[in-house]
Amino acid sequence: MSSRDAERTDAGVERRSVLHGAALAAGGVLLGGAVDLAAAGEAFAGVRPRVYTRGDWNARKPKNWAVVRSSPPDRIVVHHTATANSSNRSKSHAFALSRSIQNFHMDTNGWSDTGQQLTISRGGHVMEGRNRSLKAIAADNHVVGAHTANHNKHTIGIENEGNYVSATPPRDLMRALTDTCAWLCLSYGLDPATAIVGHRDYNATACPGDRLYAMLPQLRSDVRARLRSLEARVVLREDSAVPEEHLPTYPDVPADERRAPFYHGPAVGPRDG
Repeated sequence: MSSRDAERTDAGVERRSVLHGAALAAGGVLLGGAVDLAAAGEAFAGVRPRVYTRGDWNARKPKNWAVVRSSPPDRIVVHHTATANSSNRSKSHAFALSRSIQNFHMDTNGWSDTGQQLTISRGGHVMEGRNRSLKAIAADNHVVGAHTANHNKHTIGIENEGNYVSATPPRDLMRALTDTCAWLCLSYGLDPATAIVGHRDYNATACPGDRLYAMLPQLRSDVRARLRSLEARVVLREDSAVPEEHLPTYPDVPADERRAPFYHGPAVGPRDG
């Protein structure tokens, strides 16, 4: 594994100082009041949602440990799980969902582990997906997943329980999705106006469904409002530095996409190797 993909060991470094310094040097977008790293620390604590770990939902040991890149992601990809719109909002149901996704990804797809980094249930429970994801986010690193074909090296994926081709996501899920995206944008210095995208923006798929996809503009607005409400100034990285090959291509949505639980479009491509 190259040094670029090696897991960092400097998690004790004041990462928020690094984040602010790098963003200021790049001419980042400023939101809110004066720079205050102490307040920024409180902001991180206040915006981070409750995320259940792999141990909480009793994940299987992965076949291989995930690759961790020292370069942070530049896009947050919103997915739906293409599973039933369950009325069960319990934590136990959410944990069972994570186990079902992992079993499908490992046993049916033949992957090393769960593909996405984060999962949100219809009850609004947020769970760690692929191994090492939470540790990587905390260190401004990026776990390479399997959720958006040819773009896994620079995107972090959130799977939202349900099928939203014609149904509207429940309020609990959308509230948790807003919290999660705000936390990721703050952690990585991402502007929600450009960072939050749908799976269909990159791959030929209906994911995350017409209804959820239509709600992404409001999601971006809600996340930006959340960032503006923080007492500390939030410094966002300039999107102009993102390589052209990282930008969405907006392919046509297929009219005859295969319909099956857990399948929601291309997840791994030749450029992910």
